[in-house]
Amino acid sequence: MSYDYLIVGAGLFGSVFAREAVKKGKKCLVVDKRSHIGGNCYTENMEGIQVHKYGAHIFRTSEKHIWEYMNQFVEFNRFTNSPIANYNGKIYSLPFNMNTFYQLWGTITPDEARARIESQREGIVGPKNLEEQAIFLVGTDVYNILIKEYTEKQWGRKCVDLPASIIRRLPVRFTYDNNYFNDRYQGIPIGGYTQIFEKMLDGCDVRLGTAYTPEMATLADAIIYTGTIDGYYNYQFGALEYRSLRFAHEILDTNNFQGNAVVNYTSAKEAYTRIIEHKHFEFGTQDKTVITKEYPQNWTPADEPYYPINDDKNASRYEKYLSLARKERNVHFKGRLGGYQYLDMQDVINMALNFAKEEL
Repeated sequence: MSYDYLIVGAGLFGSVFAREAVKKGKKCLVVDKRSHIGGNCYTENMEGIQVHKYGAHIFRTSEKHIWEYMNQFVEFNRFTNSPIANYNGKIYSLPFNMNTFYQLWGTITPDEARARIESQREGIVGPKNLEEQAIFLVGTDVYNILIKEYTEKQWGRKCVDLPASIIRRLPVRFTYDNNYFNDRYQGIPIGGYTQIFEKMLDGCDVRLGTAYTPEMATLADAIIYTGTIDGYYNYQFGALEYRSLRFAHEILDTNNFQGNAVVNYTSAKEAYTRIIEHKHFEFGTQDKTVITKEYPQNWTPADEPYYPINDDKNASRYEKYLSLARKERNVHFKGRLGGYQYLDMQDVINMALNFAKEEL
């Protein structure tokens, strides 16, 4: 059977494009090397709880059309992302806001908090690395307790060796507001994310547990490739580097383990960076609970790629692959892996919809 599109990857970009293509009467074959649809957004029912198998995914956007697009598939609840940090047994509010500053210093007014940060900036002007950027933003206390060890666990490198750009968008608020995001719309799909992908892929032929091979190119007129661009070219210029993650899921015989959906562990004493308790995403009342410990790790091509290492070496290597991609007539490299970039869910959806408008 001949298809209009072969879509490699049943994650967010591929599924949104597939949905739009089918609406236009196109025949689509979707393949994914994993045993399930949904990519990293995949949720699985465990003990009546929707478990985010690849880490917490809180949907949020300020774009009304993106919010309405997703709400056609499922109803979202009112979940607000308000993580907390645990540093050596003490709890602090995130993102950094007046609650955090009170917990650290006992400051009550924004002027008091600003004065404390200003006194700890150590005369830094024009921050040259992540450590200097963090101290410039929030002072040494916040940096040492809530940023330094957590970030070094996350990236496997010293903060002084990481670029300042990683932390420039760090939320810092001089209000008593624990809402991590500023977006107008925010929530979790009631019943999990997987159902969204089932509806998006309705009308497509879907083959799971199926890795892309060059021979598949004859199956369709065009390819939407959302895997790694270097993998497509058999790593001929070397592998683009990432940080990876390992997720350890546990079912616990208690109805409430930590009292919050996300708790960051900012001390180096714990190897994991955070614990997710999934039932709190949907305000669950089940007798048991499911938690996930998130362990950062070095990446190899056999591991799942999560966070691109955006340094000069990888930027140069990516440009070489991009030069090959530009010569392709019927292959489109899309999504976070195809573009070697970190993207939030709303960004992927917007990119997929815009591309669909151009292509279809």
